[in-house]
Amino acid sequence: MTIFTVRHVTSYRYKRPVQFGEHRLLFRPRDSFDQTLLSSRLLIDPEPDYLRWIHDVFGNCVAVIGFAQPSRELRFETVIRLDHTPYVAIDLQIDQDALTYPFSYDPDEVLDLERTIQRHYADPHDQVGKWARQFVRIGQPTETGHLLMTLCYAIHESFIYARRQEHGTQAPTETLQLRKGTCRDFALLMMEAARSLGFAARFVTGYIYVPDRDGSTTLGGGSTHAWCQIYLPGAGWAEFDPTNGIVGNRDLIRVGVARDPKQAVPLWGSYDGTAADYEGMSVQVNVTTDDRIETVLN
Repeated sequence: MTIFTVRHVTSYRYKRPVQFGEHRLLFRPRDSFDQTLLSSRLLIDPEPDYLRWIHDVFGNCVAVIGFAQPSRELRFETVIRLDHTPYVAIDLQIDQDALTYPFSYDPDEVLDLERTIQRHYADPHDQVGKWARQFVRIGQPTETGHLLMTLCYAIHESFIYARRQEHGTQAPTETLQLRKGTCRDFALLMMEAARSLGFAARFVTGYIYVPDRDGSTTLGGGSTHAWCQIYLPGAGWAEFDPTNGIVGNRDLIRVGVARDPKQAVPLWGSYDGTAADYEGMSVQVNVTTDDRIETVLN
């Protein structure tokens, strides 16, 4: 097991004092068997008028923040510390009936998975579907795990990671055409590709630990990160990070899940002013670790 510490600072700057609307902040990790939150700290400047917590429709923990006083700067600093255990669900036993593709989900599960199976983005010529189906073997069984890992590795190896300043996520057809994008773009492309094959898929936002930021081949460090989960009978929601070709949760810190990327924005809100009032923003994310050695006494 490993202890991760994440410090995340976001600052917005304005040319004059502006009044802020309500903000929502998604930073608290989802407690589970593979990650346990040990502590968290939230610092906000200016001092908020109120701060309350809710669970959204996906069970994510969201801080809802209101402000009374105007300011030229709005700053959020979060620090979380958690116990993390590497885990690869796909290595565990997938139900026998789902070991090969295609398979059918249990009817009771389909009722809850239905919207995560349906494709969400227009693809009139089925470009994404055609791209995904090339990884299905013809005339011989296709192993479910192998199919999904191949999808993940294909994006990692054949697409170029490129940061961009624009907010939002590219449509999957655009990412497929450009052959480049951000981690959010790659996660969404894999989700829609998996959905085109009948899999249930959802979006994950969080952080990634980069062991050596200098010269590392791991992408997505220094900011929030995104990947996806595919639901497999018997194994549950399995993690796939197509940006880095990671299967399982190794070095991935899960904060929020959603059916669509726009439902899992780490920080969103508003201000009362003109576009010209906005001067810029800065984001800094540092993920560090203290290796912990467990001694087992027999």
